Amino acid sequence: AEAGAEAAAAAALATGSGSATADRWSPKHPSHYLRASSAAMIAALLFINQKGEVVISRMYRDGFSRQVADTFRNQVIISKEAGRSPVKIIGGTSFMFIKHGNMYLVAVSQGNAQVALAFQFLHEVVKVLKSYFGDFNEDSIRNNFVLIYELLDEVLDYGYPQNCSADVLKMYITQEGNRKAAAERAQNSGVTIQATGAISWRKDGIKYRKNELFIDVVENCNLLMSSKGTILRNDVSGAIMVKCYLSGTPECKFGLNDKLLLDNEAKMKKSNVRRAGSGIEIDDVSFHQCVKLGKFDMDRTISFVPPDGEFQLMTYRITENVNLPFRVLPVVKELGRTRLEINIKVKSMFTFKLFATNVVMKIPLPKNTAVANVSAASGKCRYEPEQQGIIWKLRRFPGDTEYFMSGEVEMMSTMGDKAWSRPPITMDFQVPMFAASGLHVRFLKVFEKSNYQTIKWVRYITKAGQYQHRI
Repeated sequence: AEAGAEAAAAAALATGSGSATADRWSPKHPSHYLRASSAAMIAALLFINQKGEVVISRMYRDGFSRQVADTFRNQVIISKEAGRSPVKIIGGTSFMFIKHGNMYLVAVSQGNAQVALAFQFLHEVVKVLKSYFGDFNEDSIRNNFVLIYELLDEVLDYGYPQNCSADVLKMYITQEGNRKAAAERAQNSGVTIQATGAISWRKDGIKYRKNELFIDVVENCNLLMSSKGTILRNDVSGAIMVKCYLSGTPECKFGLNDKLLLDNEAKMKKSNVRRAGSGIEIDDVSFHQCVKLGKFDMDRTISFVPPDGEFQLMTYRITENVNLPFRVLPVVKELGRTRLEINIKVKSMFTFKLFATNVVMKIPLPKNTAVANVSAASGKCRYEPEQQGIIWKLRRFPGDTEYFMSGEVEMMSTMGDKAWSRPPITMDFQVPMFAASGLHVRFLKVFEKSNYQTIKWVRYITKAGQYQHRI
């Protein structure tokens, strides 16, 4: 029975968590839960306020009582160690806790607990409770303790997490407590299938007159350039957002220009010829729970039954061969102690067929700046004292184009001030239909038993993350 509970905990929390990942050592991978099945699980769950008072406690295993709350209060809250570490081991008992608002949510375990699973479960409990009564604080918990006890019996069984999906729980646990109506609704909606983890994120019977699937590849480009033009940091943090308006229960499948995928295809075709630079190395991939991880591990294709509406399908990071959207060439000369001469050249590195929008550049100036006379060949450029710098705005920046800005700055003469620290120039921008990482969707297919026609859209956009150039 305990082994069955472990397996159910792994599958159910993966279903209710909202994400899974391809990294085999990530705490969100379901197989990682199974490998740690021998570890001690949650023996008690405590809701404790800032004074150390127990608002709600639920014991799942023998050998524990509410006295463990006194230990937590004395050793963690009163000693003010709550901010140092979220894990406290006292006499062989592990306390894993998070703080949300004015409440501590504490998972108590004995032995070598699976900490990653415990923390993910605690955050999921907060999400579930907030979905029921809106906020997670002491007042809302005291006003809904009957409902909370009922939910705690469903989300945890003998210390093993079960179904943590708020949508599924609401099918048979209602805030009003109308059991008969809830039972009828559960029977009509097939709650048993969803509660057992088949496809808890998508309901049956969804119909659209026009079946459309939108995929947005959104990338944040991070850059730190030295004053000598050396790249100190350059990476892309990306996310693939999906808007799904499809009828029935479709299965979607798409592939990226993943280096491993292209290498596998070349091997299958018994060909060693592959276009140089055609594949990219994708790191730190994290998927939505609907993605079939086994399929991805096997052939690097992404197969999933999508939730209805908008959701984040995956996140990733790319650290090699990043295409910089902009190149900044700054020249800042200090003419004595009271004058600065500034010349900035910005060049767009993407093709002339594209253009950037909402480009904003901030050139920092010393705090004792008195007057700044600036001019730019394009856009609006002016000194803004409240931001301690020159703000240069360009609504539209075509590709393969250079723009210049120059200025003279006069500073007040002060005694004993430290030398100007020269903060970096920062940029903000958006480049539609451009992927700084070089990632692109190679194919996108939708399979559904009724075989309807699907309209598919793919869009790319690159935004500025931390885009900085030292001066």
